[in-house]
Amino acid sequence: MLNVYFTVDVEIWCDGWLEIDAQFPSAFEKYIYGTTAKGEFGLPFQLNLLKQHGLAGVFFIEPLFSTRFGPEPLAEIVGLVRDNGQEVQLHLHTEWVDESRTPLLKHVGKKRQHLRHFTLEEQEQLIAIGATLLKQAGAGGINAFRAGSFGFNRATLCALAANGIPFDSSYNATQFGPDSGVMPGVMVVEPIECERIYEYPITVFKDGVGSLRPAQLTACSFKEIEALLWTALESERSAFVILSHSFELLNRAQARPDDVVVRRFQKLCSFLDRNRDSFCVRGFSGLEPQSAEQQPAPLAAPFWSSATRMMEQAYRWKYE
Repeated sequence: MLNVYFTVDVEIWCDGWLEIDAQFPSAFEKYIYGTTAKGEFGLPFQLNLLKQHGLAGVFFIEPLFSTRFGPEPLAEIVGLVRDNGQEVQLHLHTEWVDESRTPLLKHVGKKRQHLRHFTLEEQEQLIAIGATLLKQAGAGGINAFRAGSFGFNRATLCALAANGIPFDSSYNATQFGPDSGVMPGVMVVEPIECERIYEYPITVFKDGVGSLRPAQLTACSFKEIEALLWTALESERSAFVILSHSFELLNRAQARPDDVVVRRFQKLCSFLDRNRDSFCVRGFSGLEPQSAEQQPAPLAAPFWSSATRMMEQAYRWKYE
């Protein structure tokens, strides 16, 4: 049995930092509800499809935006997730720190894009603030974290330990993971313990032409994910962490659903539902942590499955 984590980063952006108060209502509709002329393809759509198939999801919700726009929108997001029986966890995009109506940290008057740009003490404070905001919005039992844009470092793990959050899923080998200070010189692809925190990295793989890619709905075909899941099971991997976003089922212009990615999500849910005897789709709540003694090589997808994605991507780029 392979533990599979379908993780969704839930966040809001106002397409720049000018006139964000005026832009926020439409941004909320777009990034949370995914409202289009063809219907809603955002968070409620994802939650409903998971519910239809009886699958668990982990929703990493970014709360710092609420220090600018008030607690009600955050409570609405948390309520959507909790009312559908899914797991709420903490996500932080520090670009919101200097936008707060009340200063969150001393001496922070301009943007620092990533959490890793803050000191250990500052990271401890921001994580505490984020966890408190989620709890005030109705979330409970927060025990996992993901840094915005995967911009974490080893100090982040120390900050999580100080806040009593035992799980992290910020390590992405295609982005900041390798220079995070976590296992320098080794690519982390299986759960490890570091600084008293259990790190569950985003699953990455070598595609059919040798490029390293994340297991993400927009980054790989369903055939690639399917093949990778079977390979991970057969090679006795302990965790398979899939990445998604609340707005990921929309096209790049966020004007209509991305039909290719929607079908990938539908096929993935159906596949995981049919193969419950092989794959346990779960969250971090009640998780017995694991730590690999050695790190294996990244998974590899067969060329034919990557060729499918290349054709799909060409269609997406032409018609989206």
